[in-house]
Amino acid sequence: MDERSNGHIEVIAGGMFSGKSEELVRRMRRAVIARQRVQVFTPGVDTRHEGERVVTRDNRELDAEAVVDSRELRKKLHWGVQVVGIDEAQFFDKGLADLLNDLADHGVRVIVAGLDQDFRRQPFGPMPAILATAEYVDKVHAICVRCGAPAHYSQRTAGGGEQVQVGDTESYEARCRRCFDEFKPRDILSALTPKPADAS
Repeated sequence: MDERSNGHIEVIAGGMFSGKSEELVRRMRRAVIARQRVQVFTPGVDTRHEGERVVTRDNRELDAEAVVDSRELRKKLHWGVQVVGIDEAQFFDKGLADLLNDLADHGVRVIVAGLDQDFRRQPFGPMPAILATAEYVDKVHAICVRCGAPAHYSQRTAGGGEQVQVGDTESYEARCRRCFDEFKPRDILSALTPKPADAS
């Protein structure tokens, strides 16, 4: 018997612009073709797209339910669901890891897509715990905008220093290790602020 026919967790992890959502949509669509009962969830904090759906960069869409946290997600699960997909998992609370393990323990196939690191290259939200207990992990890469090498990091180019800042190309770039620079909001502000005239 194929091990993937049993409950388990699959993770699609990487930086921004690396195709995580595209791969999630591809796997979920195959489950639908196989006539499995599926549900897809997104975090309510991600408001980049109108309506409740996952939208990929090549404009493929998948119906999804937006939820505030893992507690609401648990309440919205349908009886008999066979495959659960979650996009942008890094924006959920840490209780998501326990919920996903509960689902897998009860025979559900769980597919998770999310950033494993934030813009400072630090572990992001519940992703470390999910990665630690997942049976299957795929690390995907974007293309570095500076040199064209495989890029695993999300370089913040505008905005503040808080960890959660929903944005796209206006605020982030894909960078490789060599081209990555720590984002320093104060440095950017000081460069834009005119220096006071010399009093002397």
